[in-house]
Amino acid sequence: MTASVPSFGTFVANSAAAGRLVVQPRMGFGDPGRMRDGLERTRAATAHTAGTLTVDSYTRVGDLAAARAAVAEGAPLNGYPIATHGPATTRALLEGLHDEDFPVQVRHGSARPGAIVRALAAAGLTATEGGPVSYCLPYGRTPLRESVEAWARACELLAGTARPGTTPHLESFGGCLLGQLCPPGLLVATSVLECLFFAQHGLRSVSLSYAQQTDPGQDEEAVRALRRLAAEFLPAGVEHHVVLYTYMGVFPRTERGATRLLEASARLAVRSGAGRLIVKTAAEAHRIPTVEENVRALETAAAAAALAGPPAPDPAADADGEACGEVYEEARTLVETVLDLHPDLSRALPAAFARGLLDVPFCLHPDNPGRSRGFIDSAGRLRWARTGAMPIPADPAADAVPLTADGLLASLRHVSDRHDGERRPGDDGGGGGDRGRPRTAPLTV
Repeated sequence: MTASVPSFGTFVANSAAAGRLVVQPRMGFGDPGRMRDGLERTRAATAHTAGTLTVDSYTRVGDLAAARAAVAEGAPLNGYPIATHGPATTRALLEGLHDEDFPVQVRHGSARPGAIVRALAAAGLTATEGGPVSYCLPYGRTPLRESVEAWARACELLAGTARPGTTPHLESFGGCLLGQLCPPGLLVATSVLECLFFAQHGLRSVSLSYAQQTDPGQDEEAVRALRRLAAEFLPAGVEHHVVLYTYMGVFPRTERGATRLLEASARLAVRSGAGRLIVKTAAEAHRIPTVEENVRALETAAAAAALAGPPAPDPAADADGEACGEVYEEARTLVETVLDLHPDLSRALPAAFARGLLDVPFCLHPDNPGRSRGFIDSAGRLRWARTGAMPIPADPAADAVPLTADGLLASLRHVSDRHDGERRPGDDGGGGGDRGRPRTAPLTV
C-alpha cells in the first residue's frame, strides 16, 4: 500500500477546489478477491471516485463468531468481514489501490463500532462513517446511552490513528436516519450534532450527510442550510464537507426511473455545493447490485454532474450572507436546544431524546419518543404533521386529509412512482407532476 495516504477529507476538499464531484458506491463483498475487483473497477471508472468497503451484517451487529464461521465455510456474505479477515488480508486487498488518488472508506451500520474501527486502523485505513444516533435508532434495540458510550470510545480510537500528513475522517449518517418521510430540519440538525460529537471526541476531519428526499428545491435548501450550520457550529480547524446520498427510500423499479433519480441526485449535489455523492444503482429495488451495476451508476452520476454546471448562487441568503429559510431555522433551533441541555453531547443527546426534544418519525426504537410524524404536502415538500415536544411548529395543513393505509403506501412510493412515471415538462427528478402524490395527507398512523 502506498505510504502517502492523506486525509479522506483533504481528498474531497482538493477535488471540490478543482470543480470535481467525488462519487462513491455502496459496495461490499465477503470474498477478498471479489472485493478487490470491485475497488479496482471503481478506481478505473470514468468518474472521480472514492472506494468503499461495506461491512457484512454479522460484523455490524458484533456477531464475529458467525462471521468467522461464514468465512470458514465459504458462505456468501452481504459485505466485507473486516474484523474476521484480519489486517494482513485487508492490506493485501488494498495494495496498490488505496493511495492519495483513491481513498477508501469503511461503511458499516454498527451501534457498537469498536471492533470495526480497530480492524480498519490495523489495516491502515483512516476513514469510516456512522454516529451514536444515526447508527443506533434506525438499526436495532441497542440502548442509546450504550451506543453513545461505544461511539465516544470509537471516535477516540480513530482520532488516535492520526499521523503526519494523515487525518482520520468520520462521516455522520445523521442526514439519513430512516431514509424517508422525515422533514429535513431534523436530518440537518442530527448531522450537525453528530459531527460536533465527533469533534468533542478528538476528530479533526468530518463530513455531514443529507439524503435526497421528495422535493429538489427543499433538498437544495437543506444542503445549503447544512453547509451554513457546519460553518457556524463546528470548531475552528475541523475540516469538513457535505456528502449527499441518492434517495434512501423505496426506489424506482424501472431502470429508466432509477437512472432519472440518480441523475437528479447528481445535479442536486452540484447545485447545492456538496463535495461527495453516495450513489445507488438501477438494481436497488430488486437485489444487491453487481460490480458492473455499481460502476455504471458511478459513471452515470459523474456524467450528470459534469453537465450540471457550477453551483448556483444561494437564493436563500440575505445581504450579510446569512442562510435563511425554514430548514435552516428549524435545524438551528433543534441544535441550539440540544446544546443548551449540556455542553457534553454524550450527555445532551440521550437527554434530548428522553425529553422528546429530538424525535424521529416512524422510528420504533425504545429510546425514541415516537410522537412526531411527517407528511408530504401538495407541493411535494416534507413537512411536520406532529412535532411532539420538539421546539418547532407543526403544519396546520396536516389535518386536512386523514391518512389511510393506502395513503401511507402512496407516501412511501411517492418518489419511486414519480420517477417510474411519464416525464412532464419541468420535471427535474422530483419537482413536477402529481403521480403517486398524497394531497396534504399527514402521516399520522
